[in-house]
Amino acid sequence: MKTLTLTAGLLALPMIAGSVTTAHAQADCDGLDRPVVFAGLDWDSNAFHNGIAGFILEHGYGCEVDEIPGSTIPLLNGMIRGDIDITMEVWIPNVKDAWEKAVADGDVDVVGLSYPDASQAWYVPKYLVEGEDAPAPDLKSVEDLPRYAELFADPEEPGKGRFYNCILGWGCEVMNTKRLRAYGLLDTYTNFRPGTGGALSAAIESSILREQPIVFYYWGPTWVMGKIGEQIVKLEEADFDEAVWSNLADTPMEEVTAGTPVTEWPSTEVNIGVNAEFMAEAPTLVEFLGAYGLTADKISKALAYMQDESASAEEAARWWMANNADEWKAWVPQDVAERVESALANS
Repeated sequence: MKTLTLTAGLLALPMIAGSVTTAHAQADCDGLDRPVVFAGLDWDSNAFHNGIAGFILEHGYGCEVDEIPGSTIPLLNGMIRGDIDITMEVWIPNVKDAWEKAVADGDVDVVGLSYPDASQAWYVPKYLVEGEDAPAPDLKSVEDLPRYAELFADPEEPGKGRFYNCILGWGCEVMNTKRLRAYGLLDTYTNFRPGTGGALSAAIESSILREQPIVFYYWGPTWVMGKIGEQIVKLEEADFDEAVWSNLADTPMEEVTAGTPVTEWPSTEVNIGVNAEFMAEAPTLVEFLGAYGLTADKISKALAYMQDESASAEEAARWWMANNADEWKAWVPQDVAERVESALANS
């Protein structure tokens, strides 16, 4: 998959040369006479989806595929303008106002569900709460944490436990800090905010490998959840309530006190979005995108493969497709599947 750049708000296409491949001779990319352009969002799960969808479009439908790298808002604007055709991970709650305006203006639309269950929560390892020798068998919910502060002792602040928050400066770190205040946990726990994602993942992985106590926030899909997801337990909280969540999110930090209503993190649907003109131009490709769909757990396991094998997103996509043929074949017609399968065998 080539990488493109945005110049003065317009798509700068590289020169494309070379002979027509067998796949291209057998399929005409739904009549498109230009590359299909993906949003190259700057996180691994999106790159993994681009790898799968791009491989299928190229080898199954006869398309040229490219991507423009960048972050959420610039790439959304690129899709609104038509510089980008497909975004495999649209987190609509994170760009709600801009997305709804673009939909209302007829510039973009949702055509599929990339995965339905992106998650965020507070966790502890299973070995702390399960088994005959578990040191905290009654630790089931966030509200139980004050009784176990000593178990999670902070080496830098004796007398308090350590809660591993999200990365300093991220939105999840701010929301977790509000939640710590609302639960009244800052009397018994330090709010430990790692400076990088690597520092947080290293602390979690190291603690679990050594079977040490740790209580932490994390999200999925990620390689961390792919590696340790079966070894951890989500701490119980009140069922998600949109009004409660919004109230806490909108309340200034200094006004959040112990007893402020709090709810669990929402599970998020992550959508596949397309430019509206592309949707009209390529209905067969859009039909494929509508059938596409994974789960957070499956993606996390693929990201763990990337981490362990130092694989690229494209390599992880081919690895996943080689081991899950029945799943991706259900997204496409038989002739497309046969061309993709042949390309996989020769890749």
